[in-house]
Formats: sequence, structure tokens, C-alpha cells
Amino acid sequence: MCSSCVDSAQVSVDFAQMDPTLMNDLARPVLDWLDVAGIAVFAVSGALAAAQARQTLVTFAFFAAITGIGGGTLRDLLMGAPVFWMHDPVWIATCLIVAVLVWMTPRGLWPNRAVEWFDAAGLAAYSVYGSAKALAFGIPPLPAAIMGVVTACAGGIFRDVLAGVPSIIIRPEIYVTAAAAASASFVALTVLGCPLLLAAPASALAGFVLRALAILRGLSLPAYRG
Repeated sequence: MCSSCVDSAQVSVDFAQMDPTLMNDLARPVLDWLDVAGIAVFAVSGALAAAQARQTLVTFAFFAAITGIGGGTLRDLLMGAPVFWMHDPVWIATCLIVAVLVWMTPRGLWPNRAVEWFDAAGLAAYSVYGSAKALAFGIPPLPAAIMGVVTACAGGIFRDVLAGVPSIIIRPEIYVTAAAAASASFVALTVLGCPLLLAAPASALAGFVLRALAILRGLSLPAYRG
């Protein structure tokens, strides 16, 4: 077997078994970018929700923060991990900067359904990152995949509740399913030995495409007919 194949397999196996404080050097850039992307675009969706309600800058900041870091906070509490933004101010600062930028941007420049598109991007990125962090903390595959769904969906749920609109998870189009597809795909590929540099973007793309089809085509699961 070629040395590069051995190295790639070793990356995926080590990642599933690594100590929480010793994340693989090759994996870190991919996961860091997914983390940044997930938080930033979720924060944009939160700030845009405040814009739709014509709220103040303080509300913009609160909506951006609760949407951007809400899912990750719940994930860390459930796993018994240190809450990530309490130990590094860059994450909450990102949310606040995003809130100010959205506040300064004329509403007419944002496309229709912008909240949903930014939310879809955050959903895809954070589904994978949440699962990856759970695996890194030694969580078994099934609950690790569920942690990806929690990470991706909780912030949007908090945003909708605060905005007083029907929660995204009870609308007919696919949402939680897209998060589950991304997180489950990532966990499965990782367990099967797929290199992380391939598993992470491929799984995030799968989740985003599924959610995009729901936005564009109204794709949904069959409803209960009993």
C-alpha cells in the first residue's frame, strides 16, 4: 500500500480516537474553517431576522450572538466540554461584528429569503463541525451524529422563538433532515476510514444541497396522515 494512502487512513482513524486536547494538525484547518463559517453565517441569519423585525442595534447583536453560538453552547454543555466562546473571545466578537455590518447595510441589498440561505450554509458547516468535535471528545458515532444536528439546529430554533415566528423545525420543508444527512455522512465516512479532508467538505456539501432543494423546490418529508 502506498505511503500516502496509509497516512490518509491514519488521519481518519486517529481523529475518531484522539484526545480532546490533541486534534490532528491536518484536520484542524478544515474544522476551524467550518467553525468560523458556521458561526458567521448563523450570526448573519440572526441579524437579518432582527432586520426583518426592524429592531435596534442591541437586538441585532443579541440575535446574531444567540444564533451564532447557541447551538455550539448547547453541544458543549451536553458533552461536558468547556463552552468554546467562554475561553476565546473571537467567536462572540465575530457575532458582534456581523451584527454591526448587517445593521449598516441597507435592507434592499439583501436578497429575498437571505435568512434561509445563510441559515442553510451555517446548517451544513455546523452539522459537520459538531459531529467532528463530538468524535474528538470520544463520543460514540450515533450520539456524535446527534451532536452535529443539535449544533446545527439549536441556534436557529432560539432565533425563531425570540423573533416570534414559527420555528423552522416545524415547517414542512426539510431542515433537521439536512443537518442529519450532513452529520451522519461525516460520521459514517470517518468511521469507514475516509480522509477527513474529503469527508468534511463532502458531507457539508451534501447537507447544503439537500437544504437548498427544500428552499427552492419545497422538498419535504411525508406528513403524518393518521
